[in-house]
Amino acid sequence: MTAAALYEGQVMHTRPRGVRGHYLFRYGVYLWLVDVADPPRLPRPLAWLGRIRSRDHLGDPSQSIRRNVDDFLTGNGIDLAGGRVLLLTNARAFGHVFNPLSVYWCHRPDGSLRCIVAEVHNTHGERHCYLLEPGDRGRAVADKAFYVSPFLTMDGRYRMSFSEPGRHLSIQMELIQDGRRVFQASLTGRRDKLSTGRLLRMAARYPLMTLRISALIRYQGIRLWLRRVPRVVHLAPPERRA
Repeated sequence: MTAAALYEGQVMHTRPRGVRGHYLFRYGVYLWLVDVADPPRLPRPLAWLGRIRSRDHLGDPSQSIRRNVDDFLTGNGIDLAGGRVLLLTNARAFGHVFNPLSVYWCHRPDGSLRCIVAEVHNTHGERHCYLLEPGDRGRAVADKAFYVSPFLTMDGRYRMSFSEPGRHLSIQMELIQDGRRVFQASLTGRRDKLSTGRLLRMAARYPLMTLRISALIRYQGIRLWLRRVPRVVHLAPPERRA
């Protein structure tokens, strides 16, 4: 199956029972899947519905996303030799974008998966890229290295799994601290072709979606604060961009 496409689905966050500040919340989303070597361009009258831009992702905003991904991988000793890179992300719409997670599936020339880059953004305007080399069933692990929530300490390890971006999509993540799961998140979705009609329907169904995501994250933070869950002081890193 080829890009570009849209995935409509659901994001779910949970703090398991037994963890202070237990909660579950979920919300509907739609995301773009694009080949970073050839991101789609909407006709000018519809450009406000979505744009994929380098400045919203890793690396040098004056370079293409593909070049920035290649530079990041080269810096980590990986050469895709021209293999395809697919990106799952929110597009900038109505002048705004926020991507808690963007995922890059990085392939060898023969189409097999070489690695995954998980690009995480927080509400402080910072981002971090985790380089993952999934094993069986798309499973990967990574030590936590980036501040996301003021209610989770910086220790622990993520356990993740990624399906290939086919007709259905599933991404699962859990944070393990001191041998127990303290946070879990998932993204599930179903694929459809990217078309003007489909995009208009998604924009109508999920108006101002990334603004809504930002608001929901802050709302959940207020709920935890009201429950007196201890906060973690955030010290901004010297370099804010990956």
